[in-house]
Amino acid sequence: MTTRARRAALAAAGLTLALAACSSGTTPEAPDTASPDEAPSSSTVTLVTHDSFHIDEALLEAFTADTGYELKLVAPGDGGALVNQLVLTKDNPLGDVAYGVDNTFASRAVAEGVFAPYASQAPAATDAAAYALPGDDTLTAVDYSDVCLNIDDGWFAEAGITPPSTLADLTEPEYRDLTVIPGAATSSPGLAFLLATVADRGDGWQDYWRALVDNGVKVVPGWSDAYYTDFTVGGGGDRPIVLSYASSPPFTVPEGGEEPTTSALLDTCFRQVEYVGVLANAKNPEGAQAVVDLLLSEEFQAGIAESMYVYPVSSSVELPEEWVRWAPLAEQPLTLDPEVIAEQRDTWVREWSEIVTG
Repeated sequence: MTTRARRAALAAAGLTLALAACSSGTTPEAPDTASPDEAPSSSTVTLVTHDSFHIDEALLEAFTADTGYELKLVAPGDGGALVNQLVLTKDNPLGDVAYGVDNTFASRAVAEGVFAPYASQAPAATDAAAYALPGDDTLTAVDYSDVCLNIDDGWFAEAGITPPSTLADLTEPEYRDLTVIPGAATSSPGLAFLLATVADRGDGWQDYWRALVDNGVKVVPGWSDAYYTDFTVGGGGDRPIVLSYASSPPFTVPEGGEEPTTSALLDTCFRQVEYVGVLANAKNPEGAQAVVDLLLSEEFQAGIAESMYVYPVSSSVELPEEWVRWAPLAEQPLTLDPEVIAEQRDTWVREWSEIVTG
């Protein structure tokens, strides 16, 4: 998929979200004379998700035909905004089921009682178990990815500057004012990057961030802002270094081209896992469970790579050829113990915010 096609996919997803948010509610019940072989009358089930979620329209139609549920999508923002809204509205939730909470924020949502237990029996559920949070029975993994710095290879070649390869490189003078990242307080990839720096620098991570700020790093609210506004490839901006994913480069192969115009710096990656869960106090818990099963179905899993930049948890899905060539995962991604993240995340984010805002 080219960059142009990726933008079109995101635009289509945004249109779907907007239309769903404006929908009037449930579909009228079928008449009593309906054939027993026909699909049951449809009622609404609301999926709360982040603004990069996409699902094929044909799969949505099949879901409604099979289950009788009409899926409505609500997207309050990036992954960080999603968790904040889920916590704030847990007693009167925005929907019935939520997708997009990742391992950087998940412990907060679980501790706040946002989700209800559910064990899916869908095909990918067995593979998903490998990514389960310790001691939790409410969230089920749907996909995973490596959050990494990406660079515009053409920009560096034209400028005659050797590209960076490590986190430490970003603080060097030759990379001043070249980097844009989403914020750790507002974006799940941004938080993943903060955690990567903590994992890499240990107790010295604050000094590292001070050096980044002194070297002109630009911080924006979300991933879409960074990639599609400030990045030289994605948005025609003036920053050739952006925080994105190891799987992003295949989407930058130009029309008629043979290779991506970007590459991921695999020594800067943090492994991110995204989950789905039934919301506690959901008005339609049965419909919510059906949505969990949908996201773990082979049909949905097969489309994840090309529609959302991420790897499906299903081991039976064949990845696109371009991913095999240009989207390898990091061999040794930076990681932190989930319990340490849960204990320290708020402190780290507060300290990070103080450093970034001065």
